[in-house]
Amino acid sequence: MNTKLYVGKLSYSVNNDGLERMFASYGAVRSAEVIMDRESGRSKGFGFVEMGSPAEAQAAIAGLNGKNEEGRSLIVNEARPLEPRRPSSDFNGRNGGQRNPQLGQGRNRL
Repeated sequence: MNTKLYVGKLSYSVNNDGLERMFASYGAVRSAEVIMDRESGRSKGFGFVEMGSPAEAQAAIAGLNGKNEEGRSLIVNEARPLEPRRPSSDFNGRNGGQRNPQLGQGRNRL
């Protein structure tokens, strides 16, 4: 088992220290990070915790998954690897930056 855990449905008031305290009674916490929105600086309501061993990670899942914290039922499970993102495209379904040659180059072309 992996030692990195996903924690979902966190209260928006929980910070990194609070997340670490929540998991500390289940073993050594190597890291605890609440994911923040870049623009607003507010919590996105989820985070990641890395426990000291697979046994401690399993104990944290068993003890915290479904537990009510600040009116929210936590989701705690093994973190999955980040999947690569697909390239973005514009509203026409083409990759960004490509132009339609039939439309011309200028804004007011007739």
